[in-house]
Amino acid sequence: MYRATVGTRQYVFPDLATLMAKASPLRSGDQLAGLAAESGEERVAAQFALADLPLTAFLEQSVVPYEHDAVTRLIIDTHDRAAFAPIAHLTVGGFRDWLLADHVTGASLAALAPGVTPEMAAAVSKISRVQDLMLIAAKCAVVTRFRNTIGLPGRLSVRLQPNHPTDDAHGIAASILDGLLLGAGDAVIGINPATDSPERAHALLSMLEDIRSKLDIPTQSCVLAHVTTVLDLIGRGSPVDLVFQSIAGTEAANASFGIDLALLEEAQAAALSLGRGTVGDNVMYFETGQGSALSADAHHGVDQQTLEARAYAVARRFKPLLVNTVVGFIGPEYLFDGKQIMRAGLEDHFCGKLLGVPMGVDVCYTNHAEADQDDADALLALLVAAGVNFVMGVPGADDVMLGYQSTSFHDALAMREVFGRRPAPEFEAWLDRQGLIDDESRIRPHGVPGRFRLLLPA
Repeated sequence: MYRATVGTRQYVFPDLATLMAKASPLRSGDQLAGLAAESGEERVAAQFALADLPLTAFLEQSVVPYEHDAVTRLIIDTHDRAAFAPIAHLTVGGFRDWLLADHVTGASLAALAPGVTPEMAAAVSKISRVQDLMLIAAKCAVVTRFRNTIGLPGRLSVRLQPNHPTDDAHGIAASILDGLLLGAGDAVIGINPATDSPERAHALLSMLEDIRSKLDIPTQSCVLAHVTTVLDLIGRGSPVDLVFQSIAGTEAANASFGIDLALLEEAQAAALSLGRGTVGDNVMYFETGQGSALSADAHHGVDQQTLEARAYAVARRFKPLLVNTVVGFIGPEYLFDGKQIMRAGLEDHFCGKLLGVPMGVDVCYTNHAEADQDDADALLALLVAAGVNFVMGVPGADDVMLGYQSTSFHDALAMREVFGRRPAPEFEAWLDRQGLIDDESRIRPHGVPGRFRLLLPA
């Protein structure tokens, strides 16, 4: 039981899950679940109590019971106490101060990451301001490799997302051409297929492989089909670079996606056996999003931001190339407006980086949310300033297949210019060879390189 006094009133929080939920900044998903603080004063009281909580408390009690949840068991059983030792004496508030200290560097945080549990990361995020989330995340560099190197300081990668409502080859090729000319695609060229048909996924993978090999692009491709579909495709000899899967922070929520940890292990082993990476072997790509466990009725009375952080523990186990939170995709029932989406995106990026996960963010919102492209522009700029590994590149920022608003190729290009960010080094060298980089190292297409006409289907 936890207590805090604000003014003349004492607040009591019966357990850790309640304390964490009440301390969370306001969001509609926690209100929907009946978990949110009932007033601003109660939220402040919970944040006071949380700030005074020793970090060791998170090793002694779990927000989701150990015996009932495979994600909890993963978190506890893989916790590195030696890595945790430098902060073992701290409270949550003390941990925030420690993270902000000048002597704590990227190397310090990389060494610490295996000792931080998701609940610790979530707790410190709940008592942090936006600038704290940015300052600390900016210290963290999580670098991964497959055919290029993603996450180096001073770099910003882009997923080229050429979705099409009917998976039309000409439409997809046109979007890929558009994206490559504007410097997108170094994170991955990744297609969400309109159906989960194995035949359709195989055709799309073959198309991407043909484009990549003809143009000799130092990047990776992915068709974002269900992991079981991709396992089948690997068995059939399809050209699979990355295995994709949506993941969540509880065993039950993952079961709603049709997965468990053993299936992800099988998929990782299958992808590694192909040996398709040239500079590294990070072969997994995960997507997450606050509210997924609640939407599956699998939240166990835990707030959505804490459960989102727990999803990063699942991701961390499999050493992925890419992880991104699709921050506003689930809808206003979970993140009501631009303010809630902005805070959630920065929290997710912060928690993922603190846990040693290569975080990107799909800066997005649905058309029925109280948000617009100005909100997206602001969040995008804050994330790039905070060192996000990658963002999305969608033609016109409007995904006509998934029906939501994201960020465009031009948005990513603008952020690279404003903040002096460059593409992944191998991809940047390739862009230069295509004549797409000018004398001032800016991406400036002045025409379509002749070889790019190979993108157009016969």
